[in-house]
Amino acid sequence: MADYRPMQNDPRSHGLWEVSAPPAPPTGALRADAAADVVVVGAGFTGLSAALHLAEAGKRVVVLEAAQIGFGGSGRNVGLVNAGLWVMPSALPQVLGASHGARLLEQLGNAPNLVFELVDRYGIDCQALRHGTLHCAVGEAGWRDIAERARQWAARGAPVELLDRDATRRLVGSRAYRGALLDRRAGTLQPLAYARGLAVAAMSRGALIHTDSPVTAAEDLGDRWRLRSADGSVTAPWVLVATNAYTHRVWGGLQVELVRLPYFNLATEPLTADLLRSILPERQGLWDTRGVLSSLRLDRDGRLVFGSVGALRGSGRAIHRSWGRRALVKLFPQLREVEFVHEWYGWIGMTEDSLPRFHRLGRQVVSMSGYNGRGIAPGTTFGRDLARLACGVIREEDLSLPVTLPKPARFRAAREAYYEVGSQLAHVVGARL
Repeated sequence: MADYRPMQNDPRSHGLWEVSAPPAPPTGALRADAAADVVVVGAGFTGLSAALHLAEAGKRVVVLEAAQIGFGGSGRNVGLVNAGLWVMPSALPQVLGASHGARLLEQLGNAPNLVFELVDRYGIDCQALRHGTLHCAVGEAGWRDIAERARQWAARGAPVELLDRDATRRLVGSRAYRGALLDRRAGTLQPLAYARGLAVAAMSRGALIHTDSPVTAAEDLGDRWRLRSADGSVTAPWVLVATNAYTHRVWGGLQVELVRLPYFNLATEPLTADLLRSILPERQGLWDTRGVLSSLRLDRDGRLVFGSVGALRGSGRAIHRSWGRRALVKLFPQLREVEFVHEWYGWIGMTEDSLPRFHRLGRQVVSMSGYNGRGIAPGTTFGRDLARLACGVIREEDLSLPVTLPKPARFRAAREAYYEVGSQLAHVVGARL
């Protein structure tokens, strides 16, 4: 276990992932005026993937990160490397049109391939396992949902399998689920370790990463942009904005388009060998079909990571922790004496239609955002798209997403409050029966 200092001195920001990730590469704040071919704003999965692919193409790239590598959703999530989206496959052509819909299905269906290829190519130590993921059905309504998903993906040749109650029990170790959709394209990893590994890979190719360097202004100079931070600036023809739900300041319009959903994780100490034989024996990660969903996975050392909707702040901290204990024991009675020793939470950027967004924010200023809780694979593949766009390898019309302008979400503040308070209400009574 690596020595660490909690980001912003808050152990609930990144929890277990910060405790168990390899150290971040040495970086520092921008303290001079520099020039580059491309400036990337944000050092999460999207920005770091873009930086890596730009550096591989021989471009001079500078990354400006307001906090630390992987500070936002990239370093806090569950670590499920999923294929596809929340939206049913057949719905995408109806929403995006036949061309974009087909492209997005293919791109996100194959996105886990890119993640695991980068992990292998650069030897990223991020606990990557490609054993698939399980979308577990709660009740008959959940079963109908995953059965239809399985049918639609199988019709497109995806390696998915619909598991009955008994098969699901063998893979999960619990009788709680009606069945599950096993997606063999998917897997798990340690998300903060993956983000730091992408940063190391990008820097090895010549990318410069400046942390503690929030962008305070962007000035259009005609043939290039000047981005300012507190003690320096970078000029470049292209700007790639990759800040998603943690956007502030200059491109705040990106944030008001997203409804931020709080999500927390609780983690145990490593389980004993006897317990590990009965819980997720093949190490798939899972999430369920409940409206207030929960997720479950093991890390490399056998710690059980259990998550759900909610923020570990104010009254929510005690409510969600108490629910976590009850729900865990209900799933796995053999864990009655096992305690949670790590906790953390963050924010997921949700869009109106659960689809990601590609925006042109200015002349040669573009962004990708709105991953709706599936940041690892989409962030990686869309980061590569942004790099290819800046390199002139592809055009906007070649992307799998149409170009749009940010549009403020309806009743955003009320919906965010509903998610936070509603999750507390659900967890006050949840798992009591």
